[in-house]
Amino acid sequence: MNSNNALSQADLESIERVVFKQNDDIAVSIARSFERLEERMDAMEARLHSRISELEDRAAANRQSIEDSLGDVREDIRARDTDEG
Repeated sequence: MNSNNALSQADLESIERVVFKQNDDIAVSIARSFERLEERMDAMEARLHSRISELEDRAAANRQSIEDSLGDVREDIRARDTDEG
């Protein structure tokens, strides 16, 4: 190997600094990506809880409506029984 082609210690250290800097940049980028992913998951979880709550409210309203209708039917039946009896 020709001494002109050999890398100097300063060159090697310079390359090492660049590699370490890139590794740090990659690590920061990955960390930020995970933070954004966590934020999105939190938002999605909040939306799911909200939608589940809406469905529970609808189910309760439907249940009440059915109970009201059944009460009306019972009253009609009792009124007919009273009228016929």
